Order: sequence, then structure tokens, then C-alpha cells
Amino acid sequence: MSNNIVPRESEMSLAELRGDCARMAPHWTVPARTATKRVEHSRIHGVTVPPSSARLIDSMSDYGD
Repeated sequence: MSNNIVPRESEMSLAELRGDCARMAPHWTVPARTATKRVEHSRIHGVTVPPSSARLIDSMSDYGD
């Protein structure tokens, strides 16, 4: 077990967080982009929603509460 004590999240400053991210950035890899295939319109169908879910969504406000 390590002797390093990790500070609680609330004790970490934004500058420390940005520094940690900057040190980790070289380790992150970006996957190669793959071309997406278009879906034929004939394969796209409507969505079926159970009545209970439809009532739930219908009762929600447009922009949240």
C-alpha cells in the first residue's frame, strides 16, 4: 500500500486538476476515425413506446423543472 494520501476532492484546486490533466494528456490516445456507413431509409422504422413511458414523457416539461 502506498504512503501517499490523496486529498479529498474538495481540497483539490482547479489549478492542481488542470496540472494533473496536462501531465496525463500525452498518455491519452485518440482512436483513428472510421467512416460511418449511411443507413438506407427503408431500414429506418418508427419507434414503439409503451403507454406508461409515453405518459411519463408527456407529463414532463419541455425544458426540465
